[in-house]
Amino acid sequence: MKALVTGGAGFIGSNLVDRLLAEGHSVEVVDNLSTGKLANLSEARSNRDQNFSFHQIDICDPSVAEVIERSKPEVVFHLAAQIDVRVSVLDPSLDARVNILGSLNVIEGARRAGTRKVVFASSGGTIYGVVDPEDLPVTEGHSQHPVAPYGVSKKVVTDYLYAFRELHQMEYTSLALANVYGPRQDPHGEAGVVAIFAGRLLSGESCTIFGDGSQTRDYVYVDDVVDAFVRAAERGSGLLCNIGTGIETSVTALYEAMALNAGVATDAVLAPARDGELQRSCLDATRAKMHLGWEPFTDLSTGTAEVLDFFRAH
Repeated sequence: MKALVTGGAGFIGSNLVDRLLAEGHSVEVVDNLSTGKLANLSEARSNRDQNFSFHQIDICDPSVAEVIERSKPEVVFHLAAQIDVRVSVLDPSLDARVNILGSLNVIEGARRAGTRKVVFASSGGTIYGVVDPEDLPVTEGHSQHPVAPYGVSKKVVTDYLYAFRELHQMEYTSLALANVYGPRQDPHGEAGVVAIFAGRLLSGESCTIFGDGSQTRDYVYVDDVVDAFVRAAERGSGLLCNIGTGIETSVTALYEAMALNAGVATDAVLAPARDGELQRSCLDATRAKMHLGWEPFTDLSTGTAEVLDFFRAH
């Protein structure tokens, strides 16, 4: 398979690139390196036996469509995005420019290239909006009323993919990701709480919990998520699939488990809750099991221990 990965120098994208190359696929990466790092692709770039190439370009640049058209990928894995909910609240125009207009550049490039399928990284934590506790874990059939511009942009891109499928017969699968964590996540950038906690715990700095700590998230390990992307290249066409564990974990419980593993006895510092963030989030991944043959295989204890080991080594 010839694959193109947007955002391929990022946390999830680079792990996906490594998996695709390990399976013998040809891979091209598009990334503007605003948050991604070439260091994440060091293995891909150093192995001359692998069919790999890199394009430093922003998806907001209309010429990215020409890059994709020339590449002629069979599958486009679209992960490049503005991923910070807080940024989307402060600057919704920026969020729309990157996540909607940038995505349209990618989708149009895929159409012109004759790409068979686009696999899109959506957001299971935001597209459904505020979900009643009795509806958790939330299924894909739940209404989508996102309360942050970031969630709106992710919802809209799946709508565009549906339209392109109807108009141009280009297949897609949207993966509504839970809170992804794992090695290579940057604790200093637009990172998830696991990376932030790991970095601060191991450097002896205090950790901050926004809100009272009772808010819950569904934490899914990056290797499990990459497996879902790979499976979606051949399965789940025309579907939105939740990718999560179905398990709610409070931020306080997460901190306590990671602090214990890191040998830290101090409590986290509490700070006011942040705008646009949900109180509870958890995804039902039954559809992914049925249509992708996917299930999470890394429990939170094992996954967070891997993250702490990665930070210790780096």
